[in-house]
Amino acid sequence: MFRSSFAAVLVATVLGNTVAPGNAAAAPAGGLAPHRAIYDIELKAANDRSGIEGMRGRMVYEFNGSACAGYTTNFRFVTRIDSGDEVRVTDQQSLTFEDLAKGKFRFATKSFTDDQLDKDVSGNAEDANGKVSIDLTVPAKRTLELADSRFPTEHMLQVIDKARKGETFFEARIFDGSEDGDQTYLTTTIVGHSQKADKNDPDVAKAEVLKAMPYWPVSIAYFDEKTAGDVVPVYTQSFKLYENGVTRDLTLDYGDFVLSGHLIQLDMLGTDDCK
Repeated sequence: MFRSSFAAVLVATVLGNTVAPGNAAAAPAGGLAPHRAIYDIELKAANDRSGIEGMRGRMVYEFNGSACAGYTTNFRFVTRIDSGDEVRVTDQQSLTFEDLAKGKFRFATKSFTDDQLDKDVSGNAEDANGKVSIDLTVPAKRTLELADSRFPTEHMLQVIDKARKGETFFEARIFDGSEDGDQTYLTTTIVGHSQKADKNDPDVAKAEVLKAMPYWPVSIAYFDEKTAGDVVPVYTQSFKLYENGVTRDLTLDYGDFVLSGHLIQLDMLGTDDCK
């Protein structure tokens, strides 16, 4: 699962070739399937405050690993933003590693505007005595403790577990290393009933392996607990979630503007089953 500030221009190179349908689409028992998903991003709506007249881009999300070896997520989100007066290209890159068994999480994010580095944040986090202990290494070394939180893959597994059980609403606190790597987010998740895709669904046409698989419609709202007054989400993402962790048909709502994401390619990667 992804969460980010947004970024920009089309990623020019399409990675790999889509595999034929088969057993590769299945996740290891109780786990998530390694995969690479590529999405075309378009502007769905924008108000006057956004200063945006047009936007398009591409998102590449690569998820790999296993429960015993740990999970690596490599994420890139590139967009081209037209304000009417100028065009800006933003590029956000994120690399994380999560060890579920040990409760440890590593993160490194960089964001660029027109090839100029805007932000560079990296560090380590781990569960410690009912809190999250964080060691930031870039841009400056510092340590801090935050309230007990779930890391991203752990949260994804929780969403799937709740969906299997038919639970439609739950809350959780998340730490994902985004922004400055020094805060958690409160989240509310709404899970719809299991469905199967319509045979004419354009997203599924790009990924044969998903055609026969049911999915859950999911919406997750992220809240900044430090916000005073009426609390509204700082960001909301909605998507169709499969039991193996693949997502499609994205809606990314940043308040002043909304993006849609359509799956254009899905590569199921080799599994690394625990022995």
